[in-house]
Amino acid sequence: MIALETMWSHKLRSFLMLLGVILSVSTLILVVALINGTNKYIADRVANMGNGVFLVARFGIINSDEEYFAAVRRNKQFTYEDFEALRDGMKLAKAVGLQCNSRDIVHHENLSQEDVSLRGVTANIGQMDTEEVERGRYISDNDNDHRSFTVMLGSDVAKKLFPAVDPLGKTITIQGYEFEVVGVAKPIGNVMGQPQDNFVYIPVQTWFKLKGTHTDSFNINVQALGPEYMEQAKDEARAIMRARRHLSPNQEDTFGIFGADNLMDLWKNLTGTLAGAMIGFVSIFLVIGGVVIMNVMLASVTERTREIGIRKSLGARTSDILGQFLVEASVMSAMGGIIGIAFAWVVAIILDKTTPMPMSVPVTAVIVAVTVSTAVGLFFGVYPARKAAKLNPIEALRADS
Repeated sequence: MIALETMWSHKLRSFLMLLGVILSVSTLILVVALINGTNKYIADRVANMGNGVFLVARFGIINSDEEYFAAVRRNKQFTYEDFEALRDGMKLAKAVGLQCNSRDIVHHENLSQEDVSLRGVTANIGQMDTEEVERGRYISDNDNDHRSFTVMLGSDVAKKLFPAVDPLGKTITIQGYEFEVVGVAKPIGNVMGQPQDNFVYIPVQTWFKLKGTHTDSFNINVQALGPEYMEQAKDEARAIMRARRHLSPNQEDTFGIFGADNLMDLWKNLTGTLAGAMIGFVSIFLVIGGVVIMNVMLASVTERTREIGIRKSLGARTSDILGQFLVEASVMSAMGGIIGIAFAWVVAIILDKTTPMPMSVPVTAVIVAVTVSTAVGLFFGVYPARKAAKLNPIEALRADS
């Protein structure tokens, strides 16, 4: 109560004293909220490959130009036979599907949509993929068996080419071929400001007819029997591919295998660098705030010398005076932490609602922020508190009030 009364009686001084703590805690909370929100966003919208799904492709996760050029020289193009080998040879896979990607222009009458993601797929990709059918159906095995000219549209393409009519049963044109629309996907929205609904799905065998089979865009999707079999299924796929390519035990893989966990690890490595830099930045603010607290507490000890003398003459022990000033310092810095958290929380909510930046404040960050700010007050309050506790009561009573 004495600490709070002291803060209230010197409002401006208390605010200036706590400004460093408020700024540092606010910055810490906002950075953590951005990283935590972005991690959730990436996990849900970017790295989400479906339940228990991983990819086998020509390239894995590449972190530098040197790795890319080395992989281009080393890694062979995938073939349809590679897909068949995994499909027929894997025992720990619930499903093995194939997807090929390219960019193209699609037309309907006098309307067109450019830079559309044209995806050739096997039917079981629909069971693994995160895209869902809103109307109609997905590409079927029968479509692939007969190399049918059927297509499922992303919602952006459907709105652009069929603004006022139901697209089911209508036709669109791709590379001069007419495709019947058999389905429309549910809207996904934007990811990092980039639209995700500008795509069309066609049977992969029809895609080969349009684009040929020699391509770098082969992605073999493997769905493990369950999440607990993911690593074993990856090892099985790796063994099959290494055997197909006649690789000796000391040779590197000439292909890539990765899942959502690998993408998240890559992302967290990137954000970890940002977090480390921000911790250093926040530490500077905390030190500045702590020094200000120490200086103001020293001034407070000087102002209250006579009060300390009276307390000691009435029986207060050195530990009582030490405890009083330490409590005052920690309470003040904790108040600064609480104000900083409240400010940052409001800003995070506003940014999350009004901007593309995903913000999410974890409870652990709040606990850490309050703990750190309180610890800063205790640490920088020790010297003023010891100085007050060591005052001679007789000399203190002689001080001017």
